[in-house]
Amino acid sequence: MATFLHRIGRGAFTRRWLVLLLWAVVLGVAGAAAANSTGSGNSNITLPGIEAQKAYDLLGKKFPAANASGASARVVLRAPHGEKLTGGGPKAEVRALLKDLRDSSPRVASVTDPFTAKTVSADRTTGYAQVTYKAKPTDLTDADHRHLDDALDAARAKGLTVEASGNALAAAESSSSSEAIGFLLAAVILVMTFGSLAAAGMPLLTAVIGVGITMSSLTALTSALDLNSSTSALATMLGIAVGIDYALFIVSRYRSERAAGHDAREAAARANGTAGSAVVFAGLTVVIALVGLAVVNLPVLTAMGLAAAGAVVIAVLVAVTLVPALLALAPERVLGRAARKPRTVTKTPLGERWAVFVLRRPWKVLLVAAAGLILVALPATRLQLGLPDDGSKPPATTERKAYDMLAESFGPGFNGPLTVVVSDSDPATAKKAVGELTGTMGGAKDVVAVTPAVYNPAGDTAIITVVPKSSPSSEATKDLVHALRDQTADTRAATGAEALVTGTTALNIDIAAKFANAIVPYMLLVVGLAFLVLILVFRSLLVPLKAALGFLLSVLAAFGAMVAVFQWGWFKDLFGLQTTGPIMSLVPILLVGIVFGLAMDYQVFLVTRIREAYVHGAGPREAIVEGFRHSAKVVTAAALIMTFVFGGFIGGDDTMIKSLGLGLAAAVVFDAFVVRMTIVPAVLALLGDRAWSLPRWIDRRLPHVDIEGEHLTGAAPADREPAAREAGFTSVN
Repeated sequence: MATFLHRIGRGAFTRRWLVLLLWAVVLGVAGAAAANSTGSGNSNITLPGIEAQKAYDLLGKKFPAANASGASARVVLRAPHGEKLTGGGPKAEVRALLKDLRDSSPRVASVTDPFTAKTVSADRTTGYAQVTYKAKPTDLTDADHRHLDDALDAARAKGLTVEASGNALAAAESSSSSEAIGFLLAAVILVMTFGSLAAAGMPLLTAVIGVGITMSSLTALTSALDLNSSTSALATMLGIAVGIDYALFIVSRYRSERAAGHDAREAAARANGTAGSAVVFAGLTVVIALVGLAVVNLPVLTAMGLAAAGAVVIAVLVAVTLVPALLALAPERVLGRAARKPRTVTKTPLGERWAVFVLRRPWKVLLVAAAGLILVALPATRLQLGLPDDGSKPPATTERKAYDMLAESFGPGFNGPLTVVVSDSDPATAKKAVGELTGTMGGAKDVVAVTPAVYNPAGDTAIITVVPKSSPSSEATKDLVHALRDQTADTRAATGAEALVTGTTALNIDIAAKFANAIVPYMLLVVGLAFLVLILVFRSLLVPLKAALGFLLSVLAAFGAMVAVFQWGWFKDLFGLQTTGPIMSLVPILLVGIVFGLAMDYQVFLVTRIREAYVHGAGPREAIVEGFRHSAKVVTAAALIMTFVFGGFIGGDDTMIKSLGLGLAAAVVFDAFVVRMTIVPAVLALLGDRAWSLPRWIDRRLPHVDIEGEHLTGAAPADREPAAREAGFTSVN
């Protein structure tokens, strides 16, 4: 591997303009394909294998009109204080509001009247109107959204309290400020690390090029592959993260090779052969983690994982081909002024001093670090998963205000009604099942009301609406869903009719359960496969095992931090958190995939330098110090960049984005600084030569990938432990 990448790096350095031209062509072709693409992202999410999705699919067949995908808005209105909507109340103002809603867009299909539709609360102070559109949410124009807002503002001016929710409202504008701030901080950290604008700019430039190619390709393929509109989010995040990291590692190694006395071309080639090999295998572990998202059996998540894996592959290719070519354009400026000046006094690097500190007392350091992570991870035992609804939005939003108004006037469960779908080929059987279910569900605990069944024209399928007493995210509502499903199972056994429980609340419960059940198998899969890859890289069993266990510790600690802040409300004012509740179901598994990739980046780059020193003759402890001397600074820079990038999302208004940002930032800090920079050297020091031993029968069957560049130097590994060989183990070869 090292020899192959050495040749690629040497060739890219020599033919720099050809390499630059080829990447420019690739970027141009991808951009042209994206510009000519007419498809838009699919906003529909299918969830195979869960009851709520089966019910939605059945509704699509039996109630096609009712299941139409047109946009809608629920407008909640309340009379002025001390007045009622009925009697001598503000009926004229309500009528004017309804007229303005009908006239707000030619795409409005209907607007219900709260008085005729009987959607006025029992105390007659609050009601709501349902606005239905002929167009999909994505097809509504800015004028449609503006006119809807104008209608609400006009009613407010007349004394009514009016708020709205639904997918017809304008989506909150996403700001790129977090990404921009992250890039700015990354530039500052890179300049401080390298002392050179040229060296700092290369990782940023290559990351932008890689992400540009990825995003253009995904845009071009959206229509052909029917990709979801959210597919690009994870690809962008990972593309930026690994794109910066991989180029950073190679540029840093280039500077080390120049300091060792090699000319520019040979230094670029050696950097590509050594650090480039680490990049390839780090990228492989990331791809494994992302492709492994398919185990959840959620199409949208599988697409996100594959798209992000593609972004990582592109980042690897850019790093091992474009970075050497860019180094050829500024071979001296990359070194920085300080590196080009002769030094009389050399200060011991901070990373080396930290390694020496850890090696003096490895047992104490290991116990303190591990105990600290375990303590932070304890709240993870109370992790609750769910999906965000209007009740989790900031109190200042109109959606949250509408949610609270409905809960106050109609009851907490009104915001999360359950839908029971009953169907049978024989209409008589369907009606019999409906009769039985209506009676049993009405007497269920935590049920406020059961509406009369609504049948389709054929009479073989009915919809029953059940309104819970408790809020959608409460444990009582979750228990109610399970109780109703027990009742539908009994009815199905007695009558043979299909009976399914669905609705947004049931769907959220099913998704949370699906993700909760998938996290452990997913982690076992990606950690297991990566364990095999790391055995190949490090030719050791104990080093990969330590890497996997350390990753689990850092991820669990990140889960604990999220639970403490977003469920329990610890330090919520510090993070600008206004509401607490369950963690979004998608966040933990995304966090595992992203952090696993970054953790393996830091593991591979740091430990390969340690193993490289060991292979070339250093003792176990000396190799640790040598590895930290060369790698600690660049790993620290990479981790700080990712921490600031992810931490920038904590300042957003969206609770899901805030939780993901906090979880990712915490996980990077825990993994890079506590696990890789503290626990790893402590464990390696305690293991000594045994860390690099491998059973002979495994060693004979593994290909030698030469990630340390052994064949580039002609050095042969030392035979350090004859006793280990006699016991059936081999050291590094």
